[in-house]
Amino acid sequence: MPADGGGEVRVLVYQAAPDEERLDAVRAAYHEVSKRLAEVPGMLGNELLRSPHDPSALVVMSRWESLAAFLEWEAGAAHREDTAPLRPYRDTRTTAPFAVYEVDAAY
Repeated sequence: MPADGGGEVRVLVYQAAPDEERLDAVRAAYHEVSKRLAEVPGMLGNELLRSPHDPSALVVMSRWESLAAFLEWEAGAAHREDTAPLRPYRDTRTTAPFAVYEVDAAY
């Protein structure tokens, strides 16, 4: 698949939850944001992932039909408001708060 924005992409947003109270807050924020984003054109779904090696490390992985669909949503006015509930839980241990990957191959 060419890296031209024509295929699916995954967006990873790094979150942190150093204790159970914070984990509950991240989960609640994730569910709130997911409900807000359920009807966003081009978004195929998302998952909240937790590291088995570092239980304080979480990732929200969203699936998008294309890079263009993600960038259009990201540039829109609703982007910051819709994702605001998760923003306080970003993982500041990472060098970047998020990453974008195009799907290069899949089965």
